[in-house]
Amino acid sequence: MAPVYCSITASLDGFVAGPQQSRAVPLGEGGEDLHRWMFEEPQRNAAEVEFITSAGAYIMGRNMFGPVRGEWDEDWRGWWGEDPPYHAPVYVLTHHPHDPVPMQGGTTFHFVTDGIDAALGLARESAGDRPVSIAGGAATVNQYLAAGLIDELRMHVAPILLGSGARIFDGVTGVRFEPVGSEATPLVTHTTYRVVK
Repeated sequence: MAPVYCSITASLDGFVAGPQQSRAVPLGEGGEDLHRWMFEEPQRNAAEVEFITSAGAYIMGRNMFGPVRGEWDEDWRGWWGEDPPYHAPVYVLTHHPHDPVPMQGGTTFHFVTDGIDAALGLARESAGDRPVSIAGGAATVNQYLAAGLIDELRMHVAPILLGSGARIFDGVTGVRFEPVGSEATPLVTHTTYRVVK
């Protein structure tokens, strides 16, 4: 069965997005600084970026996909333009049905209304032997962690404080992690944890 990974960047105070998320500021106030390591240190962090984009399928929450709430009343196609970085099927958790959205580069956004187990089943079927990635945001990652459905967590901790926003691990209890590797660059510390089942 395909392993399930989560690779997510957080601030030192545990936020994966800053406060006041909006269409104009999708990662919230200060949230863009979380990901400086990807763009300002691409050579130092190439292996982690390659890992993030190598999954056979992805799962994300509706908030990560876009700002539309309630019924789908506009033709939103994601934050990433016509060629998103996934290049694989992406399963978006939502309460409102939506037709699949095919994009360039092999990405198709599928919308799942039956919960996290259904989304994981579809993602595993699509991924084959390749890993499934729980892409985010915080609420989605927290649901999968709390349900014991993530095998490995890769935390990328940026040396900044956001003060508030979307926090990883909210509502997650009784989960144990075993560190299996760590590496630091000036803009981020990468730590890989095996989730102890």
